[in-house]
Amino acid sequence: MNKAKKLYLETFGCQMNVSDSEKIVTLMKGIGYQQTADPVEADLVLLNTCSIRATAEQRVYGHLGKFKSMKKHKPGLIIGVGGCVAQQEGERLLKKAPFVNLVFGTHNLHLLQKMVSGAEQGKQSIATDFLDDEKRFDLFPHAESEGGVSRFVTVMQGCDNFCAYCIVPHVRGREISRSADKVLEEVGALASAGVTEVTLLGQNVNSYGFNDPGAPDFADLLRMVARVEGIERLRFTTSHPKDISPRLIACFAEIGKLAPHIHLPAQSGSDAVLKQMNRGYTRAQYLDKVRALREACPEIQFTGDMIVGFPGEDEACFEQTMELIEEVRYADLFSFIYSARPGTKAAEFPDEVRRAEKQARLERLQAAQKKITLARNESFVGSVQRVLVEGPSSTGDALFGRTGGNRATVMNGDPALAGRLVEVRITQGLQTLLKGEVLDV
Repeated sequence: MNKAKKLYLETFGCQMNVSDSEKIVTLMKGIGYQQTADPVEADLVLLNTCSIRATAEQRVYGHLGKFKSMKKHKPGLIIGVGGCVAQQEGERLLKKAPFVNLVFGTHNLHLLQKMVSGAEQGKQSIATDFLDDEKRFDLFPHAESEGGVSRFVTVMQGCDNFCAYCIVPHVRGREISRSADKVLEEVGALASAGVTEVTLLGQNVNSYGFNDPGAPDFADLLRMVARVEGIERLRFTTSHPKDISPRLIACFAEIGKLAPHIHLPAQSGSDAVLKQMNRGYTRAQYLDKVRALREACPEIQFTGDMIVGFPGEDEACFEQTMELIEEVRYADLFSFIYSARPGTKAAEFPDEVRRAEKQARLERLQAAQKKITLARNESFVGSVQRVLVEGPSSTGDALFGRTGGNRATVMNGDPALAGRLVEVRITQGLQTLLKGEVLDV
């Protein structure tokens, strides 16, 4: 018998890349590759990359150096790079890393089987063309529906906002929405396979259907997905604050399956910086959306993103960001020092903030957010939360799940509860998770 071929796949960046990686695994199974967690076993190494920040791109090249060493001892090893760095770098990537066998961009997953088969015959290839045809979703496979409690479902690709700092429109292309029928077909298949929670994905899900007059909008799509039998909980990400409509806000009050959590990146608390970023809203407008969401769903939990040290951010602007996080009281906040990305508008701006000052601001912000996160987690002690059990905890001696507000939770209980929503009394709130006891089920 021929030895089974092994795929080692590493994923960087956002949930969209995680979703794409699921599709990659499905495609590679179609040509005889089984996934392995051990790169030493691999016949094929694929990196699905992110270029949203310079540090993410640098990590990719660092990893490639490691696999270059492996290839010296295993000359037949195939190495491929996909995702946003591949889309951005294209042929430059092959010049920097000539030992790489294939480079595939964000619109080219459908070519991957052919490219890998070519690499098996010694061919080096690159595919980074954008596919602007509105039917391009039909070229991408569904991830396999077997297994898992919670899965991602892509509902749109690309972005039309062109925030000054953001590389996404340049590496993912313009917005295109998937048909509601195709989304429902995939969600139905997942539900039939035992999946109980789905997260609808897009660079800006709020603009779903904007470019297709007469088609369902995102609020319509949420209501349709919530009616799929077997789906018990529904999430979505990511939301651009300027595009949150009253109809979407109402969904949090009216759709019982919609989790009380929203990822709502502010990026800054300063109107001057928001304007420079081309975000399309003011601080007051952002806070109006936060208040409206809390009125619709008092228990809603907010997470977000914040950029520190953007060109033009002085100390007064930064203080306004600090005030914003105290006012919103995010459950979690992903915060980063600004890094210029090639091709973006902000790369042309003069950057006058010293690196040491940027680092000091980031540390102040993260210290403040750490206190807020701990206080919010401690506030759950004594409450009863509905937790979707995902499976064993990392230590294997308890169960792991998430509350509707997306709080990681560890509890004792029967492993057979995986995939079920259970009532959990919270006994402890820690920095990164909750602990609790499953009530009678």
